[in-house]
Parts: sequence; C-alpha cells; structure tokens
Amino acid sequence: MSTVPEPLRVALALAAAGVPVLPLRAGKVPFGNCRSCKDGACGGRPNMKAVGPCRCPAPCHAWAAATTDPHVLISPVWAPVWREAVAVAYHPGGAGLTVVDLDNEAAVAWARETLPATRTVLTTRGEHWLYQGAMPSSNAVRPGVDVKSLMQYARWLGPGTGRMAVLPAAVRALLVKEEATPAPGEVASSLPSRAPWDRSVATGCRHTERYVRTGLERGLALVRARTESGAGSQAFGVARFLAAQHTGCPGPCGLAVLGDAVVAAAVSVGVPETYARRAVANGLETATERVA
Repeated sequence: MSTVPEPLRVALALAAAGVPVLPLRAGKVPFGNCRSCKDGACGGRPNMKAVGPCRCPAPCHAWAAATTDPHVLISPVWAPVWREAVAVAYHPGGAGLTVVDLDNEAAVAWARETLPATRTVLTTRGEHWLYQGAMPSSNAVRPGVDVKSLMQYARWLGPGTGRMAVLPAAVRALLVKEEATPAPGEVASSLPSRAPWDRSVATGCRHTERYVRTGLERGLALVRARTESGAGSQAFGVARFLAAQHTGCPGPCGLAVLGDAVVAAAVSVGVPETYARRAVANGLETATERVA
C-alpha cells in the first residue's frame, strides 16, 4: 500500500474541518490550468474573471480549485499533482475567513498598533493575521500588507496561536483606496443635489432632528478637515458612526441621505466619487453587520 503524500494528508485533515484546500507546486504557486480549459473554455476562468468553484476534473484556476470534497482530493486525476506538491494552500473566503498578510517587520508593527489582536500565523518574512468573516481581497492595501479572502488563496502554515477575532471595520476600511487630493477646482462629481435630512425621510427615527443634524455636521467637519489625505477613511468612519446611532430605531431613518452628505464632503476635498461612495457604503453596512 502506497503512503499518502504529506501535503495530501494535511489537505484531507483541513477539508474534514471544512476548509477548502488546493495543492501548491514548487515555488509555492498553484498548478497550471488543465489542458481542457487552457484556451478559455471555462469562460475566462484561467484569468480569474469569474467567481465560483472550479468545474474541471484536474486542479486549476488557483483558488477556484480549492475543495473540501475528499473524493476530489484523492481522485485519480489529482493523484499525480499531489506527488509533485510541496505545500498546501486554502481559500480563506471559502472558510469564512480573512487573512491580513503582513509581509515584513514594519507591516507587523503597524498591525500591532492598528488592528485588533487575533490569531496569528508566522510566515517566512512576517505574519498572517486571521479574522472570522469574509470580504473582497486586495493586494498592497498599504506597504507590505495584502488582504486575502474571497478570490484568493493563502498558504497553509499551521493553525497559528491566539483567539480569532471577528473581522473588524479597520480591515474592511483598508480596501478604500484614495488618490492624491487634486488641486481645488479639479474635482469632478456626478452627485445629485438632494434635500438635506429631515423628518420627511426619517419617519421611523427615534432621535430629534437637532441630534441628527449635530452629529452629521460634526462628522462632515472631520471629513472636510482631511484636505491632504485620509478623507476616504474618515468618511468610512463617519458613516459607520452615524449608522450605529440608528440601530435601535424602528426605521426608516433616511441613512441614504446622511450617506450622500458624507460622500459629498469627501468629494469636496478631492476623494474620487467612486471611492467615496464605496467608503460610505462600507461604513453604513459595517455598522449594521455589527449589530446583527
């Protein structure tokens, strides 16, 4: 009876725990696309343009090949791959996780000062910080920091140490990318003119109009003060704070109107409107998720 390759043994154990896995070849990268889909027969999947599990019999398409099915992992078409595999990777998003990949000592130091403590895994050059919750992935969100979750894989380096925390808003905010603040007069916006917040759009709000307006104006002042950089992140924080004030209201509270005001403030100091809207939408959504 032939022995089970070590990478396959690790992969089967992870799969049994509900973690989607895939083999890595020399260089710690996924195996190449299978012959049947190398020319785009999978609808662009070799270029990772579509979401969803790999439908090919052999492992291909990087993270999309990750699976928890032991029958797939030990299938004859995967057997030659496991004999060549040097490591195992997993799909964080498929396991409901997000990995903050800290690639050097400076990035690790930043995380320790900025992010909530969570389970950590040592890597060759830095650390992986694991959080409960999935989100979009993005590389180089700041120097030496990648976010791996949906549509990415991470190398399995062990279970790590420490208690895993829930995915914090600070990590979600890392995907709000900003460009340099343009000179005055160069801001282009398609923001529609909308009436300010009042009771006509907040018939279910339990707060007084003065309370809401005061909180909004203070938040807008914080965003407008970021004339050099950071307005997008500030807009995220203001939107999250404003939404959190209304989680106990029966609703509706007109949060969309409040959000538009925050977007407009961010755009006024040079944040591209697309990024401003994304930041505010993420802030409003994060506040709701925390309550749920």
